[in-house]
Amino acid sequence: MLQISGIHWWYKDDTHAAELTAGYYNLNDRDGYRPIARMLSRHYGAFNFTCLEMKNSDQDAAAKSGPQQLVQQVFSAVKREEVIMAGENALERYDRDDYNQILLNVRPNGVSKNGPPKLKMEALTFLRLGDDLLEKKNFRIFKAFVRKLHADQPYTADLREYTTVVPLERSKPEIQIEELLKATKMHEPFPFDDQTDMSMGGVVNDFIDGLLNLIPFF
Repeated sequence: MLQISGIHWWYKDDTHAAELTAGYYNLNDRDGYRPIARMLSRHYGAFNFTCLEMKNSDQDAAAKSGPQQLVQQVFSAVKREEVIMAGENALERYDRDDYNQILLNVRPNGVSKNGPPKLKMEALTFLRLGDDLLEKKNFRIFKAFVRKLHADQPYTADLREYTTVVPLERSKPEIQIEELLKATKMHEPFPFDDQTDMSMGGVVNDFIDGLLNLIPFF
């Protein structure tokens, strides 16, 4: 698994200055992430990306931050190369709004009634296990979030019910630099829904959580 940083600040500026400074050659007319995914496809690797919980509105407008568009671009690039896509949150957040954003990015077109959705992440790392997460209210909401990740399906100990387990294989032949450079051609990202279809709720649910938190035995 290869960890790729989510350099979302200055993403909405034509210079993409922060990404370039970090070594990601990504511009409005040049995809800097798909060549990485193409390289990974040779080794049957997984592409792990961050900032799944972030919205553009979370950042100061002066930063020209675009985490939502960045995740959408990277997700699309990885899926076009048929590479395993994994993700994680960047900050410790335990509220329903951020969980909803993660759920949207994990399944950008929602749950399919006819089998696994065509667009989905194969793995998610949640940051992080600690005292804050294990607080009564936070942990209750987190358990609901995990159920939504599994589309409200009952728990099973068989991992094959959740994902495809494949044996390790030898790497494919070396990819020539010309083929990697072809992957820099920019394409329109796959469309994402505006909201997840597995919503954790909003203001009303937060109010109910506050009341439940006052009940000692709940």
